[in-house]
Amino acid sequence: MSLKIRLARGGTKKRPHYRIVVADARAPRDGRFIEKVGTFDPLVAKDSPERVTLEAERCQHWLSVGAQPTDRVARFFDAAGLIKREPRNNPEKAVPGKKAQERVAEKAKKVAAAAAEAAEG
Repeated sequence: MSLKIRLARGGTKKRPHYRIVVADARAPRDGRFIEKVGTFDPLVAKDSPERVTLEAERCQHWLSVGAQPTDRVARFFDAAGLIKREPRNNPEKAVPGKKAQERVAEKAKKVAAAAAEAAEG
């Protein structure tokens, strides 16, 4: 059985509150879970200690038996010092889309044409 340590959403519309749970990877996001190991409240200030609460002992236990944290939960564990997470790098994320690149090329072509016309006349 593949285990995940992930977020399960609770709260009302526009007011999210998450439980950090250990669950079977095949279980639904907000469905059945094995154990609750913490909470995450995204509406609290980032520097507040109530934003993320973890039961470090239980988290360490589940990590030792092979549970895989999701990327967001791995960030929380890294901040708490439970695991070491390497920062990711995606240089293509900042590249504009195809249409935007076409617009930039078209604009550059117009500017070059205007500059050439100004130089002639």
